[in-house]
Amino acid sequence: MLSYRPGSTFAHRLDPRSKLLVQFGLAIAAVAHPTPLWLVGTTAFALGTLAAARLSPLAVLRSYRVVLAVLALAPLIAGIALGPPWFRVEPALRSALYVGRILPVLFVSAAYLTSTPVRDTRAAVQRLIPGKPGQILGVGMALVVRLFPLVLADVREVRDAIHARGGETRPLWERARLLAVRSLERTLDRSDRLSVALRARCFAWNPTLPPLSFERRDYPVLAVGVALALSPLIPV
Repeated sequence: MLSYRPGSTFAHRLDPRSKLLVQFGLAIAAVAHPTPLWLVGTTAFALGTLAAARLSPLAVLRSYRVVLAVLALAPLIAGIALGPPWFRVEPALRSALYVGRILPVLFVSAAYLTSTPVRDTRAAVQRLIPGKPGQILGVGMALVVRLFPLVLADVREVRDAIHARGGETRPLWERARLLAVRSLERTLDRSDRLSVALRARCFAWNPTLPPLSFERRDYPVLAVGVALALSPLIPV
């Protein structure tokens, strides 16, 4: 699972606000221009962000394999016809082009997650969105980033436990029911423990967050993010 990894790469040294702007801009550019040329360009840019964070594209694809498997169903479903020729290529290709726009966004988000501490993300959000809304959003993002890998680990443990007890012989619907119920129970137990831990540590809505400052290397990245965000205004 993708999570923060300490390092000294170019991506690690950037201010989180500049990285957030690049993510925002790339998402706009990828969605606003559903053409093969823009898909190639945004994918190449996303591969560059992985290189800046020293991440392997294959490792990222493995981490997102479940998401990609679900997305891969879209072109197949779009191409299915209820009569001859039973499968239409043009709608499938068009759907594949739309689905392909998500891949560069996933790449950039992977580079961000592995190169940005959770506290820095919360600090960036609360500085970009002032007041109570920023505090709530910052806390929410911090909790999601910290807890989501743990929830996925719980699901894998439940799945392995079902298999260890001969679950492969049970019907698929029963295995899915056991996996969903046991995973939900673990998630609720973990949320209860989190609530107790927050109270025990005197959780504060506005703690002392790490200082953030733009360096010289951040300004070109900010310019790239702004250019990507404004790319829908460019006639193509």
